[in-house]
Amino acid sequence: MITCHLRYVIDAAKIAEFEEYCRMWLALIPKFGGQHHGYLLPSEGASNIALGSFSFQSFAEYEQYRIKSLQDPECQMAFRFAKETKCFLSYERTFFRPLFK
Repeated sequence: MITCHLRYVIDAAKIAEFEEYCRMWLALIPKFGGQHHGYLLPSEGASNIALGSFSFQSFAEYEQYRIKSLQDPECQMAFRFAKETKCFLSYERTFFRPLFK
């Protein structure tokens, strides 16, 4: 299993738009066989940092999702929404291998 952890620098004035963007991906990741673990939005402390994470069974499955998402109309809508609203300024991806028990 591979878990993609996302760290976003968001526009704190556009938190509602960012939440809408997040809701789109909560539904889209499972469509491609992944498991979304949700988002963590600012509460106390820094008001411009948000986190998200999702998993796929393998890095190969993640790569297939990346390829397919570029052609998917719902994903294209989410990409456009982020570009038009500028609800986040940047993001970085880090990959982890979860360890259970």
